[in-house]
Amino acid sequence: MNYPHPILAKEGWPFIAGSFVVALLASAAGAWALPFWLIFIFCVQFFRDPARHIAGGPKSIVAPADGRIVVVEETDDPYLNRRALKVSVFMNVFNVHSNRAPIESTVQQKWYNPGSFLNAALDKASVENERCALHLKTNDGRDVTCVQIAGLVARRILNYVDAGTKLLPGQRYGFIRFGSRVDLYLPLDTKVKVVIGEKVYASSTVLAELA
Repeated sequence: MNYPHPILAKEGWPFIAGSFVVALLASAAGAWALPFWLIFIFCVQFFRDPARHIAGGPKSIVAPADGRIVVVEETDDPYLNRRALKVSVFMNVFNVHSNRAPIESTVQQKWYNPGSFLNAALDKASVENERCALHLKTNDGRDVTCVQIAGLVARRILNYVDAGTKLLPGQRYGFIRFGSRVDLYLPLDTKVKVVIGEKVYASSTVLAELA
């Protein structure tokens, strides 16, 4: 789905509507309604989905999610059985949780793995938590692996694409509810532009440049 989208993510509409009705009923009944209104406000901020500028050029890898960089390292890509540069973005509950395509590409394969719900900031979350991975191939044949990972609170990974889907940079392809992480595995000759601890914004921050 391309921009513009609604300012509130469609995935959150049931939660926002439900919490609003409960808060309204609590207020009408004369009960202590403040906690219910706070839950409603939390749902609105969690499911916000603002339009974003798409940064970079045709070789740019843009952030697939809002959050903080927690990993930049050379490691094994467990999906494509290769050495790769891994860049991981950790999302806390206050970040926007829509997931966007990191580069113009075509989905080659999709893997879903059930698993645990460890703190997504931990390294072992990449291999032990529930996750959904995409093998993306760019127009010039470069391979990128993009992995959605559930977290300690997140219990639902939503992914709307399959093999053969063509993606534009910054195109919305999924959502993870309530705290999570996205890992990217990039070719070894990629030039990474971010450092651990840096805050990034989906589509608007360039994480790396392909050679």
